[in-house]
Amino acid sequence: MKSFFNILLIVLLLSSFFNCKKNISNKTESDNKWKSLFNGENLDDWIVKINGYELHDNHLNTFRVENGSIKVSYDQYDNFTDEFGHLFYKTPFTNYRLKLEYRFLGKQVNGGQAWAEKNSGIMIHSQAPETMLLNQGFPLSLEFQLLGGVENGVQRPSGNLCTPATHVEMKGEKITEHCIMAESKTYYGEEWIEAEVIVDENSITHFIDGELAISYSKPSIGGEYLDSASEDIQAKDGEALTKGYISLQSESHPIEFRKIQILEL
Repeated sequence: MKSFFNILLIVLLLSSFFNCKKNISNKTESDNKWKSLFNGENLDDWIVKINGYELHDNHLNTFRVENGSIKVSYDQYDNFTDEFGHLFYKTPFTNYRLKLEYRFLGKQVNGGQAWAEKNSGIMIHSQAPETMLLNQGFPLSLEFQLLGGVENGVQRPSGNLCTPATHVEMKGEKITEHCIMAESKTYYGEEWIEAEVIVDENSITHFIDGELAISYSKPSIGGEYLDSASEDIQAKDGEALTKGYISLQSESHPIEFRKIQILEL
């Protein structure tokens, strides 16, 4: 009889353990759900900052929503004169997975720089939009650079890293170059492409269409373009960069973004 009760007790304990584990697993699964940052209808929850214009001034309707996508358009521009823009999501993030789809469309607006043709970006760990100066082309951030092929046969990979007012480490070494090229393919057409970034503590990894593009760690404040930021930002030179805002860039070539989702870790 004693043996029977011992077996019964073990069965009950195991049942309780697995039920508890199942509940924890279900809770984790329900807590960690992808969240849409873009509602497909308007720019609610997003903040515009365009170089040379006040915060919230969507100069010449540069950022707009059409057919369920955020569109960067220059159809109201006669000429582009350094109106680099950024569309910020309203809240900052720390550790997360972000994914979206993008595609370049049409031709670059008159006045755009040659390097900016089929060139845009997703800025992460960015400074707050309200801290940008009136005349500040780029926020302090890490740029997930989006590129498209311009000339057939000439490689122009997407998913690169650019570092406006920031530094990173790769393989234990501090990198001070402004742009570091990724190991990914070149896209020449107007197809939709998936971009994803995983931000986990100090490690950040870019993916293009599910393929690893580039990985780096330990981002910090400093380097090129820091002198164009406010004195408060400049005073943080050398500090670790562990969180910030997400923004979508406008650099003179029309581009669309859709299916913008985040999974906080």
